[in-house]
Amino acid sequence: MRRRTVFTGAAATAAAAATLLPSGGFAQAKTQTINMQLGWLASNNNIGEVVAKQLGYFEEEKLSVAIQPGGPSIDGVAIVASGRCEIGQVSSSPSLMLAASQKIPVKCFATGLQQHPYTFFSLEKKPIRAPQDMVGKKIGIQATGKILLTALLKKHKIPEKDVEVVVIGSDFAPLLTGQTDAVTGWLTSTTAIKALGQPPVTLRLWDAGVQLYALPLYATKDTIEKKPQMLAGFLKAMARGYAYAQKEPEKAADLLIKEYPNFKRDDELAGLKVLLSFAFNANTKTNGWGAFDPAVWQDQITLYDELKQFTAGAPKLDDVITTSILDATKDARPKLG
Repeated sequence: MRRRTVFTGAAATAAAAATLLPSGGFAQAKTQTINMQLGWLASNNNIGEVVAKQLGYFEEEKLSVAIQPGGPSIDGVAIVASGRCEIGQVSSSPSLMLAASQKIPVKCFATGLQQHPYTFFSLEKKPIRAPQDMVGKKIGIQATGKILLTALLKKHKIPEKDVEVVVIGSDFAPLLTGQTDAVTGWLTSTTAIKALGQPPVTLRLWDAGVQLYALPLYATKDTIEKKPQMLAGFLKAMARGYAYAQKEPEKAADLLIKEYPNFKRDDELAGLKVLLSFAFNANTKTNGWGAFDPAVWQDQITLYDELKQFTAGAPKLDDVITTSILDATKDARPKLG
């Protein structure tokens, strides 16, 4: 299972970025190069850009895109803010809210998933189907995700002392061994879920009232203002990539393996099908892939402010998001539900 972080802080200085240029692509002379900095390692989360790269959608927009991996020692937000990469993608929206609160000049211009797949997994012998079921239970969660549990408990007026927190890694083993009564992860982590040997009971953070966006795309304010056509071209191509993956998931999985031969196709295909269920909904049917609701962002800012997560003060909504690139591509992004 490739670890997926839910929450990454924004540093003031850039860490050294490793460069990975996957196989395939359509780089040509007279095209504009874009380095896309990931928040973590590449996975089926990156199906849209991989398909767009492999099928030449970026090339049609006169772009050559290189996907740069993240990792535990790489602060992607700081790298993009420094100008070393033109576009970034983080696992979850709080990273960009925290960056804006620290006056780091980056903004979200689109979001990959309409709802976050972050989930609490438990077993039928001790099921957690609702937040109230957590009382008296041991919840295994990554250190970076503890704030999400705090937010959930606050939302449902459950005292934190009534729930025992156990800090775990990225696998689900503590649930099987009885070390915890629940573990956290993404519903797209199909390999880890399969290792449980039984269908788990699931409680999604979104369904429990803490509504975050996953896989938001961002760029600096300067890039958004001075290179809107580049960002628009990137977004149009990536939207086409997602639309192709929704229509042809088997073929999309093949393209992912072509780009990253070390991936296991069956595992990636299973995760991809779950991922796509979060990429398209009624909002994308009306507004196209990549759209987001500013009201959801404002609710996130308000919640994190109530939890006193903004040491430098809560950011303004306009400092966290922009709809300018979405507006410029509204007729070009596929409208699929």
